Amino acid sequence: MKKLLLITGLLVSLTAWSQQRPDPQPAPETAEKFNVGMAGYTFNKFNLDQTLEMMQKCDVKYLCIKDFHLPLNSNEQQIAEFHAKLASKGVTGYAVGPIYMRSEQEIDNAFEYAKRVGVKLIVGVPNYELLPYVDKKVKEYNMHYAIHLHGPDMPLYPDADDVWNNVKDLDPRIGMCLDIGHDTRNGKDPVNDLKKYHSRVFDIHIKDVTGPSKSGYSVEIGRGIIDIPAFVKMLREVGYTGMCSLEHERNMNDPLQGIAESIGYFRGVIAATKGN
Repeated sequence: MKKLLLITGLLVSLTAWSQQRPDPQPAPETAEKFNVGMAGYTFNKFNLDQTLEMMQKCDVKYLCIKDFHLPLNSNEQQIAEFHAKLASKGVTGYAVGPIYMRSEQEIDNAFEYAKRVGVKLIVGVPNYELLPYVDKKVKEYNMHYAIHLHGPDMPLYPDADDVWNNVKDLDPRIGMCLDIGHDTRNGKDPVNDLKKYHSRVFDIHIKDVTGPSKSGYSVEIGRGIIDIPAFVKMLREVGYTGMCSLEHERNMNDPLQGIAESIGYFRGVIAATKGN
């Protein structure tokens, strides 16, 4: 079954490659409540023009904005020019982050930045002791705040359980960016975690990994151990309406082939499991 899904995904990916024209074609319509996007960190070796070219080649229309493409101190004109460039390629910036926040001032800066950019979702990593201040700012700005979990690589927010335990008593607009790879690498099951915590899952980073431990590393979706078909089915079961953004962390100096394969596989799973 997994081999069949991989073939289906590759066919979807090859279709996207074959449709490259000066007038880009619309992204494949999945008829799902959720959308497929890209996490900006994927492109940390590339400028915005190169990023948008790769997204266009893979028919991806949504981008979580990183500050190396749009700095935190950008003014209104720079932000307007940034959005215009995205729009010229049919791309929408749907959130900002992840942004690390180690002081109240950094939290202030992040919320003001998101307001200027015009998004209502911040993907952030605040120190634990700053969560009450995040709670205050969420109420003040009426934004959603998704804490990015990082698996065993750092002590802050290693998995979905940890995020939930730290935010469950805070404003309901504070939740998580469920990184299914890092969650898996910390010995958790992202399918079950999505089911348990879906009311606080505001963004998802999709990827695949080779093992459920720190030694597990990122690979193209469909080549690792994560049960992607089960995850897609759970997205439907809980009625997730946010973004599933690929955060591709393999061959980051030359990621296009891996991005295309991963996006193709994920879309192939969506198509192959529809109605199941």
